Amino acid sequence: MKSTDWLHGFRHSSPYINAHRGRTVVLTIGGDAIAHDNLINIIHDLALLSSLGIRLVVTFGARPQIQKRLEAAGESSSFHRGLRVTREAQLPLVLEAIGGLRSYLESQLSQGLVNSPMHNARIRVSSGNFVTAKPVGVLDGVDFGFTGKVRRVDVDGIESLLDLGYIVLVPPQGYSPTGDVFNLSYEDVGSQVAAALQAEKLIIYTRHQGVLDEQGQLIRELSAREASDRLAASKASGEDADLLRAACNACVQGVKRAHIISHQVDGALLEELFTRDGSGTLVSSDNYEQIRTASVEDIGGIVELIRPLEEQGILVRRSRELLETEIDRFVVAERDGTVVGCAALYHYPEEQAGELSCFAVDAAYRRGGRGDELLAMVEQMARQQGIRRLFVLTTQTEHWFRERGFQPSTVQALPGPKLAAYNVQRNSKVFVKPLG
Repeated sequence: MKSTDWLHGFRHSSPYINAHRGRTVVLTIGGDAIAHDNLINIIHDLALLSSLGIRLVVTFGARPQIQKRLEAAGESSSFHRGLRVTREAQLPLVLEAIGGLRSYLESQLSQGLVNSPMHNARIRVSSGNFVTAKPVGVLDGVDFGFTGKVRRVDVDGIESLLDLGYIVLVPPQGYSPTGDVFNLSYEDVGSQVAAALQAEKLIIYTRHQGVLDEQGQLIRELSAREASDRLAASKASGEDADLLRAACNACVQGVKRAHIISHQVDGALLEELFTRDGSGTLVSSDNYEQIRTASVEDIGGIVELIRPLEEQGILVRRSRELLETEIDRFVVAERDGTVVGCAALYHYPEEQAGELSCFAVDAAYRRGGRGDELLAMVEQMARQQGIRRLFVLTTQTEHWFRERGFQPSTVQALPGPKLAAYNVQRNSKVFVKPLG
């Protein structure tokens, strides 16, 4: 029998397609990824994204290619603080390697054979002097020569090409007003270009599935603050640290989301963008900084927030004493020292279930996405606790929850202790969301 799994997945990708159409996405592809056999699939995925109306900027690296070219010419390389020292005599070889990769990527994006995913794509690619650079200079007594760092990005130039439907290709090199060319870190280029464009997303390819913890397990979500803490604690090193730092820096400068995914996994990009759970690690801008676990000091703010909803019968009444004993189950959204949202997670370990409860957002902030941010943090906490399904009881907001993946259920589906405490007079409706 013919499988229709693709049909279900394709239909359920529609919300993500709609959300990304017309948005700017910056992709950062290292030289190792370009040399990998999976590059052709990445190219096909880029063509698909372009056809879906996503504005694409592709930045790329060339470290292994530069190393190979220098070795072929009998030149040695030296590194300091993770950066290559680029001597003046080596600069032509470096630019030759970068130029060769740029032409190669342009050729791959120009494919259009019949019976291939690129047929009739007719992708237009443009590159240019979009990055103004300055020399790294001398650090720790080491003169970096023609190794540079990003000084400025030509946002208007890139935007004008994106408006015309081009994929913009940005190599790891920059130019100075003095007419010099500098060899740049591709992580720095990707991060700074994404920040300058205020891109919706920065996609970073790595050899791993994403950011891994000390046990080698994938970390699916990090806030920019959490990413910075991992770097400060030296929980990432080498290129892994450089890529995580690039993601963190982009988010701090206004990029909403950075995604670190594998260049070795076929379809990792599509899975990350068009499925609920993604394929790699999501690093988020620090709107999450305002979403945090609650403390005793927040009780007054929570009481003030939920009291009107309790009086309207929307929320179940909670005493201050009860809040004090259960405060470790709460998360809050804070703005300028004021609690503007809260939610609680109650765990039922025997059923691997969790209850989203006491969910409230100040009326002035309901259109600002605070509710979605609170829900995202509660879901993250639930997954960390091994919760497989999240349920909520509501009398007023069923449509809001249904729009976010909760499905109608029955009272009988509640965990035993919750079923026993169910208030028949409130007649709350039950909605459940699987967390996978």
